[in-house]
Amino acid sequence: MDDIVVITLFRHGLTEGNQRKAYMGWNDSPLSAEGKRVLSRYQLQKDNYDYFLSSDLDRCVLTMNLLFPDVTPETAFEWREMNFGSFQGKTYEELKENREYRAWLDHFSTISPPGGESFGEFSARVQKGWSALVEQILLHHKKRPFIVTHGGVIRYLLTEFAPEKKPFWDWKIAHGSGYEFVFDLQQLRRKNRCILLREVPLTGREPG
Repeated sequence: MDDIVVITLFRHGLTEGNQRKAYMGWNDSPLSAEGKRVLSRYQLQKDNYDYFLSSDLDRCVLTMNLLFPDVTPETAFEWREMNFGSFQGKTYEELKENREYRAWLDHFSTISPPGGESFGEFSARVQKGWSALVEQILLHHKKRPFIVTHGGVIRYLLTEFAPEKKPFWDWKIAHGSGYEFVFDLQQLRRKNRCILLREVPLTGREPG
C-alpha cells in the first residue's frame, strides 16, 4: 500500500564487551564470534529496503556490513547508545560498590553517570535522529528504511511508538535482532504510535 511505511530498527551484533556484560555506551568493541554467527542466520534482501542508516559506532556499521555486504549506510551520531560516562567499559561487578553508580541505578531517569548523558539528554538526541529520519521518509518517499542502532535507542523508541505502552526496561531486544514498526503515513506525520509491531524475520521475505 502506498501509504504504509515499515521502519526496521535492528540492534547491533553481540560484541566482546557485551559478552563481559560491560556498559559499552560510546566505547566500541569488536563483534564476537557468537555475534557474527547470529547475524549470519539472516538472509535479508537488500532490495526489500530503500534507505540504510546506522549509528556511527563501529559495532553498528560492522553489523550493517555483515547483513548487507554491498551497502554503505549513512551514519548519524544521534543513533548512538547513551553515553555512560565513567561507567563505560565496566561491569556491574566492577561498579556495584560505587556510590554514584548505585544512585544512577536507583534514579536512572533523573541522575546522570559522571561525565555521561542524562536520560533527558539521551532521549532528546534520539528524538532528533528520529525526526531527521521521518523528514527523509516524507521528503524522499522512502517506504522501507533499515536502521542499525543500539538497545537503549530501540527501547526508547518502543516506549514512544509501539502500539502497546510499556516501560523502558520492560522491552527486551537481543543483540542481533530487531523490530519492524509499521506506520500509516498520516500516523507517522502526526507522531502517533505505529499500527503494527513485528520482529525482523530471520530469512528475507518479499514485503506484503
